[in-house]
Amino acid sequence: MRVLQSSFFRAIIAIVIGALLVQYREQTVQWITISIGVLFFLSGIISCATYVSATRSTASDMEIFDANGDKIAPLKPNFPIVGLGSLILGIILALMPTTFINWLMYILAAILILGAINQFVNLASATKYARVGAFYWIMPSLILLIGIIAILYPQATASAPMFVIGWCMIVYGVVECLNSIKIHQCYKAFAKAEEARQAQQQLPSSDDNQVEETISEPAE
Repeated sequence: MRVLQSSFFRAIIAIVIGALLVQYREQTVQWITISIGVLFFLSGIISCATYVSATRSTASDMEIFDANGDKIAPLKPNFPIVGLGSLILGIILALMPTTFINWLMYILAAILILGAINQFVNLASATKYARVGAFYWIMPSLILLIGIIAILYPQATASAPMFVIGWCMIVYGVVECLNSIKIHQCYKAFAKAEEARQAQQQLPSSDDNQVEETISEPAE
């Protein structure tokens, strides 16, 4: 649940940053850069703290076995690549805003690329427990493509690169929410199904033990 909450917070931060870029794209001034830096810093702090907390509590989670009786590792949180990058970027933008104003578009595009890769990793983890629809793969693919184009061919975004990056940040935030809900539901459904299967497997063994006890009782 803590991982889910962290994903939601990161998504909200991305949506807010995207809205700022769309609304004030013509005013690339110092206060906008500082504001974005603070938001990135908060997002990175929470992501890293959630990762540490979730990693420590993984050992106490229930054990899950597959149909062959092999133990399945619990859903461990992936290393917060985006969170660590957001933390470092937030510090840089907040403390040295004037230095990075001209590079802001490239930095945000790089964050989009890292975010898309992080979504791919999370979806790949979810495929261990359930089938993931094509829609969930298409959206991060588009975000990754736009991020790469913005870095390699910035002229392709016409005269409003910040406008395009801003909308991509908003889309990334929405997709992050959808992916987090999907992955959480997949794991919960898988865990419940495994619990039910294990309970059914224990019933025959209990009945067999009762039969053996009845047979072993001496006849009067």
